[in-house]
Amino acid sequence: MKPPILIIIMSTIILGTMIVTMSSHWMLTWIGFEMNMLAIIPILMKKFNPRAMEASTKYFLTQATASMLLMMGIIINLLHSGQWTVSNNLHPMASTLITTALAMKLGLAPFHFWVPEVTQGISLSSGMVLLTWQKIAPLSVLYQISPTINPNLLLPMATLSVLIGGWGGLNQT
Repeated sequence: MKPPILIIIMSTIILGTMIVTMSSHWMLTWIGFEMNMLAIIPILMKKFNPRAMEASTKYFLTQATASMLLMMGIIINLLHSGQWTVSNNLHPMASTLITTALAMKLGLAPFHFWVPEVTQGISLSSGMVLLTWQKIAPLSVLYQISPTINPNLLLPMATLSVLIGGWGGLNQT
């Protein structure tokens, strides 16, 4: 990949994350997530081989599904509250959908099955961007809506993630 194109793509990734973290409007938050998703795909396909193509496709399909769930939760919240603000009280159904979408974007259990398959098919530098920078935006939204999240939904996902991560780590020694 040529340096000017790489600079533009990385700038788009950074801009998408900044839009998500600084936005208090649901539509801008969704647009920032989409910018991140579409800009990382060329980074994932940096080494052009069938395995990288498959990993990029799996990443795209998973993230597109999460984006659809996120938009559905945003629209349900808009219908019930009439507001686009991120920090207002969420409708319980909207909160569940948005939390599920963010869990898919983060790769939390039980929505973690795409993470090992995608990271095995991409280069180390692409994996570092995917597993670090791409998690900032969903974590910031999760933090912003944390007062309205149902703990009965988030706590099992967090516990499962810790347990599965620990058990998976035992295989690596």
